[in-house]
Amino acid sequence: MKHLFFSLILFSFSHLIAQNAPLRRADSFFGLHFDFHASVNDSLVGKTLTEGMIDSLLTAVKPDFIQVDSKGHPGVTSYPSKVADGTAVKSFSKDPLALFRKVTQKHGVALYVHYSGVYDDAALRKHPEWAAIDANGKPSTQKTSVHGAYVDELLIPQLKEIADYGVDGVWVDGDCWATVLDYSPLALKKFQETTGISAVPKNKQDEHYLDFMNFARQSFKNYVGHYTDQLHRYKPSFQVASNWAFSSFMPEPVDLNVDFMSGDLTPMNGVNSALFESRVLAAQSRTYKKPWDLMSWSFNTAWNTGNHGPKTALNLSQEIAEVIATGGTYQCYFTQNRDASIRVQQVKTMAELAKFARARQAYTQGAQAVPQVALLYSLASYKKFSSSIYGNGIAEASRAILTALMDGQNAVEVLAEHHLKGNLAKYPLIVIPEWSYLEPDFLQELKTYAQNGGKLLVIGAEAVKNFSAELGIELSAAPQKKLCWVASNGDLGLVNDLLQPVILKTGSQPLGNYYLNQDTRYPSGTAASVADLGKGKIAGVYFNFGQSYRNFQSPQLRDFLNGIVNKLFPNPIVEVKGSKLVHVTVNDLKGKLAINLINSGGNYNSDKVYTYDELPPITDLNLKIRLPQKPLKIVQQPENKALPFTYSNGVATLKVPVLGVHSILVVQ
Repeated sequence: MKHLFFSLILFSFSHLIAQNAPLRRADSFFGLHFDFHASVNDSLVGKTLTEGMIDSLLTAVKPDFIQVDSKGHPGVTSYPSKVADGTAVKSFSKDPLALFRKVTQKHGVALYVHYSGVYDDAALRKHPEWAAIDANGKPSTQKTSVHGAYVDELLIPQLKEIADYGVDGVWVDGDCWATVLDYSPLALKKFQETTGISAVPKNKQDEHYLDFMNFARQSFKNYVGHYTDQLHRYKPSFQVASNWAFSSFMPEPVDLNVDFMSGDLTPMNGVNSALFESRVLAAQSRTYKKPWDLMSWSFNTAWNTGNHGPKTALNLSQEIAEVIATGGTYQCYFTQNRDASIRVQQVKTMAELAKFARARQAYTQGAQAVPQVALLYSLASYKKFSSSIYGNGIAEASRAILTALMDGQNAVEVLAEHHLKGNLAKYPLIVIPEWSYLEPDFLQELKTYAQNGGKLLVIGAEAVKNFSAELGIELSAAPQKKLCWVASNGDLGLVNDLLQPVILKTGSQPLGNYYLNQDTRYPSGTAASVADLGKGKIAGVYFNFGQSYRNFQSPQLRDFLNGIVNKLFPNPIVEVKGSKLVHVTVNDLKGKLAINLINSGGNYNSDKVYTYDELPPITDLNLKIRLPQKPLKIVQQPENKALPFTYSNGVATLKVPVLGVHSILVVQ
């Protein structure tokens, strides 16, 4: 009996520990991020941070994880680092990291740190020899060299030190997007040894400049792979992410042993930022089986003035919806005070966000997109034309075209070549958004896809040149920037970008004209056309669409594009009528069809509007859902409301009476 008694006690104790064990990132759904980028002028850090403050936060919000400051871009630690080459704040009242660990452990909440990687001002003041050097021989005062001693003498030792606190992992900020071309002697030596190229290119016009860019990209990946592997050897359970690695900033195949992928959305226009970034990461996750999350900023900021103000929970809920509707994990960023304490007035907003997310967790977590429309994010064009080693400025046109497609209630995935190769036939429609360079084998695969019955939509004055024979067009002049208009539903939408004049050959049918004056009686040329291609079809839009939609976001441009989409893909799984202010995703949720409807109203696209606290609900949405058999029921979640429907000829027809911010229709 004694042995049985102690066995029961041991089992109960073990079960209690297991219940209180923090979730791994792969199993997490909602988190919070805190940082304040500590500086050498900060003193008495930890002074007003209390155990009760953290306890109250975790009790009210119940996040799966939190991330807290450890070292920001100034390179100054907000915990008392003992690493010789480190720089800490002026003084500590208490150790914030130890306190966060103590309380999160009690609550079974995972703890990660925010740690700035390549970007480190203080390290370069102490060790200027660690700096990246520009083409003119000037050392950076902010960006370290990925070839230098920084990673082994500071970054890895400090992250091992942090791991010894019992911290669960690190979110490395200021990494891929902070990496710059490096002309340090060691970098040049490695470049020459790796490539056999002796003449070092210094600008885009020089021969082998692209080779130098690709060498820099691989060098960054070697650096991340090195610190990730070293940390895993030291503590196998320690989880590592490099901010924006393998995202739109770095849209390459995932070939490093990072534990999860993550990034922080733009503070302004966060909804459209979430639209694009979530789809890039979702595709990477599905292919490479890595968990991912995206972080909203809880405040809006104007980079040119530094002014910023908090967003409402309502505003942020739209960003949550766009992320979780694509199967992602969500976190929200709140700044800490200069002594590392939490701004307690913000806990109410945090709790509201958590409540919104948790209500939808069962209907979104782990969901996978059902193939409908694929939007190409071309890695080949990215590598050839991107002006930065890793950045997503080149994605602006694709981002805006995605927004236009989503504003037309299309269910869209964003996929690179390494996702699409061998999988094209899964997608009824593939859109090529202004990518002027495609590798020959992939270009041919796209054409074969259409010949076998697929539908291609090629957008952009330069992009259509790769498909001129298939489109049945003659390029009648060089593309020029034009101020013109295109017609939709009898009205005109403004375009101000490159336009390619074309002459249609036999078999190519016009889909719309452009006008150099605002009079639909006098067309100036063909704006779009469609042609049969084998068993399939191909359509072309002969002007650059993206920036005009980003700048003007006119309903005429939206409807012009989506009118073409509807001709190419007339029978999607889901059709929504009744409002254009709805974004749609179509997911497989553990064998059930889950249709996300997101209210996309609100003035989040304006730099003059920092936030808003009202979002009119959308009423009386009419839906058609194409299904192979009559469903048992269709339930609107999280409202838990069964919706009446009719079913005929493979189509369920129903009405959604009210859409607040985000509902999921689960088809059972």
